[in-house]
Amino acid sequence: MLADVVNFVLNFVEAWGYFGIFAMMFLESTFFPFPSEVAMIPAGYLAFQGKMNIWLAILAGASGSLAGALFNYYLARSMGRKLLVKYGGYVFIKEQTIEKLEIFFKRHGHISTFTGRLIPGIRQLISLPAGLSRMNVIQFSTYTTLGAGIWVAILAGIGYFAGANEELWKSYLKEITLGIFVLLIIGVTLYVLNYKKRKKINPNS
Repeated sequence: MLADVVNFVLNFVEAWGYFGIFAMMFLESTFFPFPSEVAMIPAGYLAFQGKMNIWLAILAGASGSLAGALFNYYLARSMGRKLLVKYGGYVFIKEQTIEKLEIFFKRHGHISTFTGRLIPGIRQLISLPAGLSRMNVIQFSTYTTLGAGIWVAILAGIGYFAGANEELWKSYLKEITLGIFVLLIIGVTLYVLNYKKRKKINPNS
């Protein structure tokens, strides 16, 4: 089943090119339940085959992620919390989810828009509390682009460097994604701990 989905995405990306990558990553960054690994790993594989440029594929993916994040950001900023809670259920966003995101955002500060982009489940929705708090849009865009860029580059890199083993990565896409997730959680945790340590030593940094 997963291999069929990957084959569909391969054909879609090959047909629509960089715009196809942009569109899929835009959807992934909003409310649409579309896994980024299904889009970016095949894009990296097409780059391995010489059908795409790996850097342009990463740029298209990161740009799509930023556009989707900005969509969520401005949606939350314009609607406000009450309307977001009231109508969020129509796009599978419960009030409890919003509360958890707000706690995560308050606990880790604006840097969470960077670290949150590396955590599945939080990545798509971390823009909402940023919008509700009216975070500076330039700062938001910078952190989001950095986080999304890292995630997209990792996924595209897997597709590119594992290109010679097509059947292997198609069969073990879930396991590969889980491995990436574990490594990123470790990396993000170490980064946040170091960031908080530096802030404690120098609050004005």
